[in-house]
Amino acid sequence: MIEWSLIASNIASVAFDIIYFGLIISTILVVVLDNRNPVKTIAWILVLMFLPVVGLILYFFFGRNQRKERIIGEKSYSKLLNKSFNKYQSQHAYEVPSKYASLIQFCKLSNQAFPFESNRVEIYTNGYDKIHSLIRELYKAKKHIHFEYYIFIDDAIGRLIRDVLIDKSKEGVEVRVIYDDVGSWTASNEFFNEMRDAGIEVRSFLKVRFPPFTSKVNYRNHRKIVVIDGCVGFIGGMNIAERYVTGVSWGGWRDTHILVEGKAVYGLQTIFLLDWAFVDQTLITDKKYFPPIDVEQECLMQVVSTNPVSRWKNVMQAMVQAILLAREYIYIQTPYFLPTEPISNALQTAALSGVDVRLMLPEKSDSKLVHWGSRSYIDGMLQAGVKVYFYQKGFLHAKTIVSDDLFATIGTTNIDFRSFEHNFEVNSFIYNEELAEQLKDIFIEDQHGSTQLFLKNWEQRPIGERMLESIVRLFSPLL
Repeated sequence: MIEWSLIASNIASVAFDIIYFGLIISTILVVVLDNRNPVKTIAWILVLMFLPVVGLILYFFFGRNQRKERIIGEKSYSKLLNKSFNKYQSQHAYEVPSKYASLIQFCKLSNQAFPFESNRVEIYTNGYDKIHSLIRELYKAKKHIHFEYYIFIDDAIGRLIRDVLIDKSKEGVEVRVIYDDVGSWTASNEFFNEMRDAGIEVRSFLKVRFPPFTSKVNYRNHRKIVVIDGCVGFIGGMNIAERYVTGVSWGGWRDTHILVEGKAVYGLQTIFLLDWAFVDQTLITDKKYFPPIDVEQECLMQVVSTNPVSRWKNVMQAMVQAILLAREYIYIQTPYFLPTEPISNALQTAALSGVDVRLMLPEKSDSKLVHWGSRSYIDGMLQAGVKVYFYQKGFLHAKTIVSDDLFATIGTTNIDFRSFEHNFEVNSFIYNEELAEQLKDIFIEDQHGSTQLFLKNWEQRPIGERMLESIVRLFSPLL
């Protein structure tokens, strides 16, 4: 007697295998034909081969490049910038340090990041000081507040800032808020609706809801920008959440943020208004948002942005150039270290050329996978002569580079694939001796709370740790 049910089951099983493996193979072909970075291509092929079910899901959510042009490319940032904001960016004669003339020119030509002189800068290295200063400046606002954060959530600090914004809106100040829908995922609609009810214009960046979730989750707005009356701005690594003040379970939260007063705020204003055009379909170019500014302090600064659809990876390329321009020293702090090949080669080249290259990372991280992947790159740095330090007093979240007592960059960009290739980021590039020396002193102070790694000892760590780090490293372009 023929067991039709068994035959049908076998046929269904074979058909499933054919369809499933056909889907895997066709997806691998799509990845290969996409002609992306070979390292990233290999990483995706490994994911699809060794994690077939999970790999397909991950690729569907995170991997398809053609979404990027459809979602973001239709509203090209560069076209908006060229059309609308150049009239506010023109500068009179300003003095450029000859050593960094090529870097300044690169940022200007590739990113429309015009150099602005006459700026005053305050540096904050902890959340309490930054929040205190932010609240003070917000309450001074008379005309408008533009507020953009990756993380803006409903906790004690979030509610405090929300209430300040509501107070200013009730006073008649224009308030616009952009928050990233993934970074601020835990905040309820009610949290933001309270601001809307007070007259604040609130927009989320690339709202993530299923099924559109698959089209938007990979391209996040990681920027932290505040512009007050077009004259004062904030930029740096700290978001709006309680942990940036209270710290983590293993210690304090060590970060770097700056207040900028001066013409460089035009650069922050431009980036905010371009982001607003993206989320609101309204391009604001009124000159009232670019008021005359007269600051006596002479600090030359550029505001450099990067986004997933730009042909050039502006911040990464500028960092590479800054590293290679270093002659005496270059000190780097970053919470995550998954360097692209150009960054890795630049750091090793500088160290092998006799430059004092120092890299500071957190000993513990808020992301286990990224932390393991970061550790896998340390061997190559130590072998080239890079001095590597693990910060031990808590979580180091600062994103800073300082070099040769003249150059520094502070911003939102981590030294990893995600910041360089997938996120909307922004950094200040500063050419000023006083600021550079301040940041150098901060780095040296942090060194006192850090442990230096040495190649001989580092190579003796357990084989299990090394294997785990190396396996995670294979997927570092996807983290």
